[in-house]
Amino acid sequence: MSAANEAPVTWLSQEGYERLQAELDQLIANRPVVAAEINARREEGDLKENGGYHAAKEEQGKQEARIRMLQDLLRTARVGQAPASDGAVGPGTVVTIYFDDDTEDTETFLLGSREIADTTELTVYSPESALGQAIVGARAGQTVTYTAPSGADIKVTVTKLEPYSG
Repeated sequence: MSAANEAPVTWLSQEGYERLQAELDQLIANRPVVAAEINARREEGDLKENGGYHAAKEEQGKQEARIRMLQDLLRTARVGQAPASDGAVGPGTVVTIYFDDDTEDTETFLLGSREIADTTELTVYSPESALGQAIVGARAGQTVTYTAPSGADIKVTVTKLEPYSG
């Protein structure tokens, strides 16, 4: 684990890095278009009742938040293959779990960020999610319990893990 003041490292394939960099470049290039839209809507009159103006401002806020998130991600990203796993679940790991309940279902997912997944075939869980926090550091065969957002305690067993090769 990294120290509390260090940003977590995100491993990206070269294609993933380039895809995110291209999205960031496009968002930054689009800033003048969004600003022009806001100015055009502002000139329509009373801002209190101008839905177009408020929608444009909201879109600008979302775009700026995405720009900041991509800048932070790309600043701390490492391009290439993640180091070999030490056998424990961590960000960038594809994990298969078995639900120790009446359903006995299994689920395979990527523990990490949606931005690193070059595929829609895998569900992505954040390491900060309840499940993510419970399984970080777990090894194959280990059983952990976590509290779901509903308040229910859920017991799962890690059955398989491998580095994401996206």
